[in-house]
Amino acid sequence: MSDYLIKATTYDGMVRAYAIRSTETVEEARRRQDTWATASAAMGRTITISTMMGAMLKGNDSLTVKVEGGGPIGAIVVDANAKGEVRGYVTNPHVDFDLNAKGKLDVARAVGTAGNLSITKDLGLREYFTGQVPIVSGEISEDFTYYFATSEQVPSAVGAGVLVNPDHTILASGGFIVQVMPGAGDEIIDKLEQRIKAFPAISSLVQEGKTPEEILERLFEGETIKIHEKMPIAFSCKCSKERLAQAIIGLGKDEIQQMIDEDHGAEASCHFCNETYTFTEEELKELQQA
Repeated sequence: MSDYLIKATTYDGMVRAYAIRSTETVEEARRRQDTWATASAAMGRTITISTMMGAMLKGNDSLTVKVEGGGPIGAIVVDANAKGEVRGYVTNPHVDFDLNAKGKLDVARAVGTAGNLSITKDLGLREYFTGQVPIVSGEISEDFTYYFATSEQVPSAVGAGVLVNPDHTILASGGFIVQVMPGAGDEIIDKLEQRIKAFPAISSLVQEGKTPEEILERLFEGETIKIHEKMPIAFSCKCSKERLAQAIIGLGKDEIQQMIDEDHGAEASCHFCNETYTFTEEELKELQQA
C-alpha cells in the first residue's frame, strides 16, 4: 500500500477529519537522514502531522514547521505543501534512548520541553502567516493540538505514531487530525473526546494494515463519513544544483574567489535530502561572472 491521506467530514459537516498512512514517506526521510529510533519517531510524527496540515492549504501554498524544544535532538524542520509533498530533517539524527515508563520510544526526552513549536505558512503573493506556541509535552501530537487551539483557535485532536524496526527502518507510521467546526454542540464534542481517549495507538492500526478510511471508520463508528479527497503523499525535495549555484552567486565574487583559491572547488549538501553537489574550479569561475 502506498502512502496517502484522506480529507473527510462527519456529524453533518460539524467535524472535519484527516487521516494518513505515512510509512514509506517517513522511511525515505529516515534513510536520507540516517536517524536512530527515537529521532526517527520524533521526526516521523512531525512529518506526518505537517503533511496533513499541508493538505489544508490550497494551490501552491506551503508551510514550514520548526520544533525546537531544547532537547538533544536539536531542531526538527519540515516543509510541506498542498500537493502532498513533504521533506524534513533533524539537527542531530543519532539520538536514541531506552524506552520510557510506558514502554514507548522516549520522544519527549529527545525533543525537550523548553522551547517552541512554530509554523510559517507561505500563502503566496508575499503573504506569510506565522504562529508560535510553547512546547507543552515534547510528544509532538499534544504540541500540535495546543498549537491549533491557541494559534488558530480551532479545537482539534491530533494523533501521530511511528513504529521502528530493530534495524531502525520504519515499520509503520500514520496519524489523524480531527477538528470541530463552529456551531458543533457539546454532545458532539463530548462524544469525540470519549472516542479519542479510548482510541488505540494509530501506528498499531497502520501496522495491522488499516487504511486511512478504516481508521476514520473506527474513530467515528456508527456515524456517516463523507470523504472529499484522497491524496497521494511522498517525500520530495526541491533542491538542485541550479538552486545551490544561485546561492553561491549570492555570496559575492570575493567569497567565490576564496573558494577557488583555498579549496579549488566547492561542495554543498542539502539539509533535507542529504544530496551532495560539487562545483569545480571552472564552474565557480563561471558563477563568479554571472
